[in-house]
Amino acid sequence: MKRTAIVTGANRGIGYEICRQLADEGFRVILTSRDKLKGEQAVYALRTLSRDIVYHQLDVTDEASVTTLRDFVTREYGIIEVLVNNAAILLDEGKRLLDEDLSLVRQTMETNYYGALLMCRAFIPLMKEANYGRVVNISSEAGSLAGMDGYAPAYSTSKTALNAMTRIIASELQGFNIKINSMCPGWVRTEMGTASAPRSAEKGAQGAIWLATLPNEGPNGGFFQDEKPLRW
Repeated sequence: MKRTAIVTGANRGIGYEICRQLADEGFRVILTSRDKLKGEQAVYALRTLSRDIVYHQLDVTDEASVTTLRDFVTREYGIIEVLVNNAAILLDEGKRLLDEDLSLVRQTMETNYYGALLMCRAFIPLMKEANYGRVVNISSEAGSLAGMDGYAPAYSTSKTALNAMTRIIASELQGFNIKINSMCPGWVRTEMGTASAPRSAEKGAQGAIWLATLPNEGPNGGFFQDEKPLRW
């Protein structure tokens, strides 16, 4: 039976590439984005006879929007097997935490942390019903406390919080065949990563595909890049 995956923030960049690779692995993919037109254009570009990709509008910072998506999934498919929390913003490169506008910090946390938490709260219960699920949180090495510096303080803090959420939810899901992990795609050539980045979106997405397709004995509550553990 075909499994269903949701990818947030997927109209471009790493999210778009994750959708493509999941579809090529045989998943039914729900590509979501805040901008409806851009999301529909992305689905049109990706859809082929062999790719099962549908679009649904989603603003991860809006609880009503998340609920609307959950109701759609429940009505159309009953359950969801894979959730990739990819939606993120980077607004404060070059800023200093002691000086930057708190509105940037709050906006970053709303998308990068609270958005992912809302998605987990909405869709992990559907995974519990099936006793199967894979949650992939797209994090960053910038969120690693082991090597943290002053880079993009709000963004870095939000990714640390995302990693903490990964650990906490993993402990809460003991006894279920549901795995939640964080991964760093590396510095990728996207609108966020800029054209100077050394990695392609295809390479950056591969770790997410690995975690989305983990076997039952695979890792849970980890932080990875290129299928290798990263320091928290």
